[in-house]
Amino acid sequence: MGIKLYYTTVTASREVKSQQAEVMRILESKNIQFELIDISVGINLRDEMRAKSSNPTAVPPQIFNDDQYCGNYEMFSEAVEADTVAEFLKLA
Repeated sequence: MGIKLYYTTVTASREVKSQQAEVMRILESKNIQFELIDISVGINLRDEMRAKSSNPTAVPPQIFNDDQYCGNYEMFSEAVEADTVAEFLKLA
């Protein structure tokens, strides 16, 4: 089992960059190990992210526990506010 964070290193969107950085920072601060999957490496990774999240227009960051979809940035942010990150990540 492992947390996977789909992100991109190639984006003109400041919002996406900021959201990705915040997710990484919070996961690191909670000592939660995660794997980064850069969708800019190939269109197949973007398509995989969208298929696994059941959202044909999904944009990074998208968070999974193995192949189980946890949610996007907004959902993660709500879990942080509610102090339910472990449950959100399906770790509890």
